[in-house]
Amino acid sequence: MSLLEVSNVSHAFGDKVLYKQVFLEVYKGEHVGVVGQNGTGKSTLIGILTGEVIPDGGTIKWQPNIKIGHLDQYAVIDGSSTVQSYLRRAFTELYEMEEKMNALYAECAVSGNEVLLQKAADLQERLEALDYYSIESNISKVVTGLGLNAMGMDRPIDQLSGGQRTKVILAKLLLEQPDVLLLDEPTNYLDTTHINWLAEYLIAFDQAFIVVSHNYTFLDKISTSICDIEGETIKKYHGKYADFLRQKEHFRESHIRQYHAQQKKIEATEQYIRKNGAGVNSRIARGRQKQLDRMERIAAPTFVTKASIRFQELPVTAQVALRVDHLVVGYDKPLLPKLTFSIRGGQKIVIAGFNGIGKSTLLKTLVGQIPCVAGAFRFAEQVSIGYYEQDLIWENDSMTPIEIVASFYPKLTIKEIRRHLSLCVVKDSHVTQPIRTLSGGEQSKVKLCLLLLTACNFLILDEPTNHLDAETKDALQNALIQFKGTVILVSHEEQFYQGWVDRVINIVDENRNRELKYSHR
Repeated sequence: MSLLEVSNVSHAFGDKVLYKQVFLEVYKGEHVGVVGQNGTGKSTLIGILTGEVIPDGGTIKWQPNIKIGHLDQYAVIDGSSTVQSYLRRAFTELYEMEEKMNALYAECAVSGNEVLLQKAADLQERLEALDYYSIESNISKVVTGLGLNAMGMDRPIDQLSGGQRTKVILAKLLLEQPDVLLLDEPTNYLDTTHINWLAEYLIAFDQAFIVVSHNYTFLDKISTSICDIEGETIKKYHGKYADFLRQKEHFRESHIRQYHAQQKKIEATEQYIRKNGAGVNSRIARGRQKQLDRMERIAAPTFVTKASIRFQELPVTAQVALRVDHLVVGYDKPLLPKLTFSIRGGQKIVIAGFNGIGKSTLLKTLVGQIPCVAGAFRFAEQVSIGYYEQDLIWENDSMTPIEIVASFYPKLTIKEIRRHLSLCVVKDSHVTQPIRTLSGGEQSKVKLCLLLLTACNFLILDEPTNHLDAETKDALQNALIQFKGTVILVSHEEQFYQGWVDRVINIVDENRNRELKYSHR
């Protein structure tokens, strides 16, 4: 019996049909990855499964008494709680059980009532069976695995960044051990070490999960099946992500062959009908027309739209493009050690290190969003910066993509703006919708479009691959390889930058003493 049955579900967003009469089953212990281009409805599917989104038609049926854990990055939580106290709420029932047990023991000590003593002993047995006395150890494992200790366990949640907050919510979810996990882009705010830890955790997870992710190396490790959303359908493939790719390519080639064979037959039949509609063979022609009318037509093959990304390049300085001298970055206190390094014009540098250590803070300091704590840095006079910020924050989230681009580039016509957005594969049906209604991937593509309209010779990119589908990632990677200017890239996806960057500046935390390590590629 399946844990989940999705039957005949259809759903549209405005004029865009996401799914049309789709079916899906998920079984106990199954590890499902969900993939598809940006805007196809991956996050909407998670919303439908949690009940937050009501589909236009069809039914969603969970097994009775199933405990569902959902990674909701926008969940309302008590900001005054510390990280430690929030994580402990995963075990609220067990703590209450312990209080009840202690109260029974105390009452029994006074009254000598053996019935109370037995009730207390029963509760203690249940606590032991539920691994109550390993709670702190289990919390410590998850905290270490996701790198939460770096942000401080006594820190109030309302002092955390959006990414740090999401990691805390994920940690509590893992500690709760639900019957099924629903995770939407769980790796977005994790660095490589913590992504690997999460992968190992999910591989060993006995229960079922459904994970939406654009990190295909991660999906290949954790999945036992893949649900592909494309062309208003959801098709399930068994096996890992690599198996899915091979199967999908095989089905695509078979579909194309069948489609063209049917089109050839239709064309020949229609030609015969036109030629013999009024002659001695008119009766045969009418029979063939009936056959055509009854024929189940094979849908035309759909092809994935690929982004066309090319940066507007200014001449590159041949000298040192950026010099950093004993720079200290942070807010109330330093986040990083003193930084001293230089980057020549045309060099491509990756800044790596665990999340929360201060990589984004360094980039915000370099582009002038926040002041430095101490030290100095200097760009060459010829440098013109193009900056991509990872947070999807808009000054006015009611504006449409067209209005947003027009506000930055008022000289562009609406037709020109549409063309630039289409090059980044922002769907035409979405360019007139409020930006807040678009998926994370589509919002990222709007930000990418703004960057591509910026003439520059020095790119500063903070996690640009977050939310992007495989095709857009590939297009961005190729554009960065061809870019002749200087690049500083923060990324947790080694597969994205491997092989084409000149140097990796790795910020490590050894025994809480942070230091820089340099490596060359």
